[in-house]
Amino acid sequence: MTATEPHEPDRAATATGSTSRGESRQKQIIEATIETISELGFARTTYTRIAERGGLSSTRLISYHFADKADLMQAVISDVYASINEFLLERMAIDPATRPIQPPTDRPLPQPESAAAELSAYITAVVDYVGTHQARLSALRSIFAAVHDDPDNPEAAQADPRGGVMSYLIGVLERGQATGEFRRFDPLVVAGMIQRPLEALPLLLRSRPDLDMAHYAAELATAIDCATRQDGRQ
Repeated sequence: MTATEPHEPDRAATATGSTSRGESRQKQIIEATIETISELGFARTTYTRIAERGGLSSTRLISYHFADKADLMQAVISDVYASINEFLLERMAIDPATRPIQPPTDRPLPQPESAAAELSAYITAVVDYVGTHQARLSALRSIFAAVHDDPDNPEAAQADPRGGVMSYLIGVLERGQATGEFRRFDPLVVAGMIQRPLEALPLLLRSRPDLDMAHYAAELATAIDCATRQDGRQ
């Protein structure tokens, strides 16, 4: 045994602790960014305001963990979608037809009894998520608006922010068509019909804080059912 070997566990523990602290700090910055964007909008969100909201001693802490504002916005988008995905996964215990946007890699999930049931469960679950995570969805909407208004802005997220969600919805719609459950239609158009009212919900809640969320979800699910069903399907 060499003289250095007894110190290896200490170095490993130090590295683990450092990684944990770094991840905790990144999470703190992301949450502060979400709250700042939700309140002030993307354009008015600066490192200084994020540091103030997050109780950070210096904006250099943000620069240390994120290469630039675009990198931070991508982290926010990923964090919000990961949160939605986890929420959907947990909702399977309430509604077995619910499925996450990104399925877990450690186990396969059975397909719901019908594509229609999965779409309805998705709509209901996301509306519930919005009701308890308004700041997160408001921040996401503000980032999307910035990308739409100025797609060449280096501070805005450059990746397709809706790609994963739209691919998931299109997949469910195409499966329903393949089994004969749904009529023939353009899945991209109908996926947009599902997703856009969900993305607009945080903004609607600002002017209608007393909005009946369960009614909103039920009406949207019914509208999509009417738009997709085969003639004669009850």
